[in-house]
Amino acid sequence: MNAEPSLYVFTRGIPPEEAGWPGAEPSSSMENGMRIERNISVPMRDGLRLLVDRYAPADSDRPTPVLIAWSPYGKHGALEWRSWPGHDIDLDRLSPCTAFETPDPAYWTAHGYTVILADARGAWGSEGDVEMFGPGEAAACYDLIEWAGVQPWSTGKVGMSGVSWYSVIQWNVAALRPPHLAAINPFEGFHDPYYEVATHGGIPETQFLPLLGPLIAKTHGQVEDVATNAMNHPFYDDYWKSKVADLEKIDVPAYVVASWSDHGLHTRGTLDGFRRISSPHKWLEVHGRKKWAYYYSEDSLARQLAFFDHMLKGNATEVAQWPTVRLEIRDRAYTGEVRAESEWPLERVEYTPLYLDADNGGLLSDVPAASSRLEYEALEGRAVFDHRFEQDTELVGGMALRLWVEADGATDMDLFVGVEKLDTDGNEVNFPFFSTFDDGHVALGWLRVSRRELDEAVSTPERPVLRHQRDLPLSPGEVVPVDIEIWPSGTLFHAGETLRLVVQGHDLNAYDDGLFAQRHAALVNTGRHVLHTGGDRASRLLIPRVPPAA
Repeated sequence: MNAEPSLYVFTRGIPPEEAGWPGAEPSSSMENGMRIERNISVPMRDGLRLLVDRYAPADSDRPTPVLIAWSPYGKHGALEWRSWPGHDIDLDRLSPCTAFETPDPAYWTAHGYTVILADARGAWGSEGDVEMFGPGEAAACYDLIEWAGVQPWSTGKVGMSGVSWYSVIQWNVAALRPPHLAAINPFEGFHDPYYEVATHGGIPETQFLPLLGPLIAKTHGQVEDVATNAMNHPFYDDYWKSKVADLEKIDVPAYVVASWSDHGLHTRGTLDGFRRISSPHKWLEVHGRKKWAYYYSEDSLARQLAFFDHMLKGNATEVAQWPTVRLEIRDRAYTGEVRAESEWPLERVEYTPLYLDADNGGLLSDVPAASSRLEYEALEGRAVFDHRFEQDTELVGGMALRLWVEADGATDMDLFVGVEKLDTDGNEVNFPFFSTFDDGHVALGWLRVSRRELDEAVSTPERPVLRHQRDLPLSPGEVVPVDIEIWPSGTLFHAGETLRLVVQGHDLNAYDDGLFAQRHAALVNTGRHVLHTGGDRASRLLIPRVPPAA
């Protein structure tokens, strides 16, 4: 996680005083059954200071384990939940001290924990400059963990909790192995910001990332210019690599929570994190719901408590009986079977090809003997291929689409891929999506065709990985095979229901500019897209079929 400073472009931040910042005045009070100390100054290794708030049980002076939540969003709760319609959180269950995406201090202090909400390096009243998951941020978080681990009110056992940014930082700091870090709970946290957030299949993301920039810009110092840096680094280079944790170095106990519903943000990286970390004690839970509501739900909090009580307090809890993996296999929105598994990805999955047939729009078990082609207008058109299941079928894992493509009137193509579920009447079955939407699909994938070059060292048929080192434009009339990674999902198709594959030149979902959602507006599409199928150009969708139980 080393990077030359010249790789990062910084710009002037937004003065916190202009954004409702309550200031840096230290204070101490008793509120909601908690002893609260605000604006504690914590030293970093370079002599600059962090500002943190400490919440402790009011009825005890004994040392407690510590939970840390770290982000640049504002420990004072700068982002109001009520400004996010569709979040489905039961706000009446949260105390007023709950900042955006953080553990509720009232809940955790009532269970014998100290909670530290920290403003990240450079953010709000913390000194320095704000980075988006750069090496400086990880080092500063390391310093906070080690400070908390030696305070007289601490048992020396430190854990980390929180959603999204609060989870991504857990990968980055855990890879540095701070001695007092005893447990992590990455709850929806991407791992690689290039592959998973900024550039989907080589197509720049243009809505979520630009909206994120102003959110992290409240600082007296400078803030990393996320949008400019993304533009300056279109390929996967040292700038992006500096933000990626060495997951194999993580050996701390981990309770990892992912979802099928965060395609384009957290799903891929959270699952990758669990798969690759070296922790001898690690558990994975995957749900199909909205992440914020799930994080604060009663059942989820009970499992978080069982994990931290076991790892930070040494209590005998249900964790000792947990399966390694717990998956929700979705039937439809908020309905599915939760099942125990022993590994991720599932070893018994049978990757089965379904071959595209442009003649009849089918997904077939065998390669069509005759070659055929289908074309659509690049900006607005689409192609649809259907496969009706004759028996109940579970698909659990990632999918991969091999397409033979041609650009008519262009040298490049942006392809957006969706896998949908249709019920027996042909109606689409929607699922929760991102944090606040209800129009999600089974799974999504993306590709800019000039970025089709694979990293052969790590690619597999079921999971193609792009190199992102150069552009390879198409020549007139050139037909090329491309491989598209479709992010993991877990879905049940009943007999008579249909899997629909959609290929088009724009996002399957589009939302208003001010909403935090993915969008890809900087497209290269012109002319017409041509898809070739059958014969010696056997386009196919590889699906992760789970064999029926014996």
